[in-house]
Amino acid sequence: MLCAGKKSYFAVVLCIMTVTSMLAVSYLRLQRLSHQPKVIGEGRRCKGKIAISTITALEGNKTFIISPYFDDRESKVTRLIGIVHHEDVKQLYCWFCCQPNGKTYVSKAKIDVHSDRFGFPYGAADIVCLEPENCDPTHVSIHQSPYGNTDQLPRFEIKNRKAETFSVDFTVCISAMFGNYNNVLQFIQSMEMYKILGVQKVVIYKNNCSHLMEKVLKFYVEEGTVEVIPWPINSHLRVSSKWRFMQDGTHIGYYGQITALNDCIYRNMERSKFVVLNDADEIILPLKHPNWKTMMRSLQEQNPGTSVFLFENHIFPETIYSHMFNISSWNTVPGVNILQHVYREPDRKDVINPRKMIVDPRKVVQTSVHSVLRAYGKSVNVPMDVALIYHCRKALQGNLPQESLIRDTTLWRYNSSLIMNVNKVLSQTMPQTQN
Repeated sequence: MLCAGKKSYFAVVLCIMTVTSMLAVSYLRLQRLSHQPKVIGEGRRCKGKIAISTITALEGNKTFIISPYFDDRESKVTRLIGIVHHEDVKQLYCWFCCQPNGKTYVSKAKIDVHSDRFGFPYGAADIVCLEPENCDPTHVSIHQSPYGNTDQLPRFEIKNRKAETFSVDFTVCISAMFGNYNNVLQFIQSMEMYKILGVQKVVIYKNNCSHLMEKVLKFYVEEGTVEVIPWPINSHLRVSSKWRFMQDGTHIGYYGQITALNDCIYRNMERSKFVVLNDADEIILPLKHPNWKTMMRSLQEQNPGTSVFLFENHIFPETIYSHMFNISSWNTVPGVNILQHVYREPDRKDVINPRKMIVDPRKVVQTSVHSVLRAYGKSVNVPMDVALIYHCRKALQGNLPQESLIRDTTLWRYNSSLIMNVNKVLSQTMPQTQN
């Protein structure tokens, strides 16, 4: 025995630690070797139908692929954003077809189910495969086995293969639009506020919405502001409109919101300097700066090495009105007029207000809704005197009288531009409101 004859207690401990370290290193080396791509075929043309749906179910309907992304921040891998059953999916393999040499490589995937499933059986997952060293595959297929015929498997295009220069400074990710969404006026106001604050792109994962909302989305898509990602998750899973599992037989929470947010970060990793994660009824309002660009420049100067900036959420109840800005032509448009809601709820004792984020997408590995799960760089809570989230929605403290609320008219700084811009959109999407 390696440690036989050692009488000193410290020598025995040292010996055990040495052996343990050696075994751990050997295990990690074997693990890495088991995930190395292996050639299993040559001289074949890449086959398989190219996947075009946002959500693609694999055989057995326990794994759903959203999209693969090239990620070389730690090693040369393909990272697929997906949804998996947290217990039933144990083994997956990436099949890479390398052209023009026609070699097919198989790489065992690391399946990393995100920690924030909130009790649901299905959760967001990263399916990560090492790529072949001597090829840069453009497509990948996913299979439960390293053997067999994959000609009938869907092939997924690997995005972010080429680094790009940033085409925009700020992209807002909104997920997911569901429940026949019809809050048209507040949506238009949010879009126009985002543009005033410096946003060039808004990505919306759309499950469903009203006919009128479809018309507004079409306007913003044609304008170039909005990118709509179809999100038919309820065609594959029983979805919940709640964020926590209620033992009601549903499969995944809040229409797969977390998966959509992670996909949105990777989708915009190479084209947007910052990605903003919030909902359509939320606006990050700067208090010390005129727009997000000057605010973020200041925050980055004050917080070097920070990649995640968290902003505190504050509720402005949609049931408490100001008589200002009661614009008659807006009264026929369904939805909330945010300019009339400038009273916010006070902080609650022993309750921490949730936060939403502006992130450097190249530094994020995994995100949740109110914080990142894994990132390179630090996270910082932005002080409320710098910015807050204006969140106009149903009251959380509905029993409070108006005199207990805090009057906050920060939004009114932008009223002139906002009213003019909203009227322009309404005149082009529903001209009858302008008569």
